[in-house]
Amino acid sequence: MKKADIGVIGLAVMGQNLILNMNDHGYKVAAYNRSTAKVDEFLQGAAKGTQIIGAHSLQELTDSLEKPRIIMLMVRAGDAVDQTVAQLLPYLEPGDIIIDGGNSHYPDTNRRVAALREQGIRYLGVGVSGGEEGARHGPSIMPGGNADAWPHVKPILQAIAAKTKDGEPCCDWVGADGAGHFVKMVHNGIEYGDMQLICEAYHILKDGLGLTYPEMHAVFADWKKTELDSYLIDITADILAYKDEDGAPLVEKILDTAGQKGTGKWTGINALDHGIPLTLITEAVFARCVSALKDQREAAAQTFGKTIARIDGDRAAWTETLRQALLAAKIISYAQGFMLIREASEQNGWNIDYGATALLWREGCIIRSRFLGDIRDAYAQNPGLAFLGNAPYFQQLLQTALPHWRKTVAKAIEAGIPVPCMASALTFLDGYTSARLPANLLQAQRDYFGAHTYERTDRPRGEYFHTNWTGKGGDTASTTYDV
Repeated sequence: MKKADIGVIGLAVMGQNLILNMNDHGYKVAAYNRSTAKVDEFLQGAAKGTQIIGAHSLQELTDSLEKPRIIMLMVRAGDAVDQTVAQLLPYLEPGDIIIDGGNSHYPDTNRRVAALREQGIRYLGVGVSGGEEGARHGPSIMPGGNADAWPHVKPILQAIAAKTKDGEPCCDWVGADGAGHFVKMVHNGIEYGDMQLICEAYHILKDGLGLTYPEMHAVFADWKKTELDSYLIDITADILAYKDEDGAPLVEKILDTAGQKGTGKWTGINALDHGIPLTLITEAVFARCVSALKDQREAAAQTFGKTIARIDGDRAAWTETLRQALLAAKIISYAQGFMLIREASEQNGWNIDYGATALLWREGCIIRSRFLGDIRDAYAQNPGLAFLGNAPYFQQLLQTALPHWRKTVAKAIEAGIPVPCMASALTFLDGYTSARLPANLLQAQRDYFGAHTYERTDRPRGEYFHTNWTGKGGDTASTTYDV
């Protein structure tokens, strides 16, 4: 009997759907789960009538695979990955390949790639996006790790990945070590930002402009026909039209407290570590934190007598103004994400292709949107592009949207509607496009109280000075630290 091409450990919904996807593309898959009863349920259920085979032990799994063995882990990130790898190792040989398809933190992937290389095992950290539907019919796949493994797994991963309209797979090599999981982490951070921006637009439409749910559904349906066209805009239109059993909008009955699984937080922390101003994504994480303080918010609303003022004027005109603001802020979300990817790539020597990364997200994933093709084109025309907003296409969009964006943020603040992501994205752009910022005063303050030194505009960069501001301090300077 022909042995299996690949084994998959973990039969939660993502694991099962990826296995079925592989089977659809002609690959024979061996399925294993720590709870072996789940293996039998899968074989007798969704996998019935396929060439998928089950394994009830790790030895049975590894014995069923062609060499070099390829085993994909679809288990919870963290200790579960380390434990599964440790349990697998006695059954593996040099040259075998382990793929971690979960949302592992990229430093863990760095560590595992290095440790397993010493034992002759080729390890890949592979980001997979698209949720249940994507896993079943074509996800976005972001592979990184031990490059020697890529030629062996490339046919399988590219076969099951989403495809663009031109037939290009949304899966290609990202870079060494934890590059694949890093890019997936930033993808998830952008996802946080996109979702929060849409929620802010919804808040303005609903409580600022007073639109009904059918009217808001129509707005998002119209926005799908513009540059805003994306998966998240698409599903938002569906959600706003969905009615509960009593005919009322279901979303209105959903408790307004949002959770998180950590990837957005990791993105924000990593941005601080790298000195990249990922303001929008970080505010999106904090917005979820604020939402979680439900009891405190309700009490504070009573204490402050919080109300939201209605936004007067032509609602159609305001809706277009809001669309422009949403588009501009969304561009900043992606621009900041690519700034972080660039910095990490340069520091780690990953040589990530930024245009190719945009292609990976073109279909299949949660942040897929129309202008990802334009992002790819921007990096194809200028691989050294430091800020996406400097590309002619995006610069024009931002400059056209800017007065609408300012008007939206100002009116939202005046009305009492929180817009942390729209506002932080706008102030980022204002800062980024300012030739001179007030950080000169900040540096003077730091030197005054801590002798941290400063550079001068009339001297070459790299020369540092300290002033005895009070006449009482000394001439000894502190060490300097540049973010």
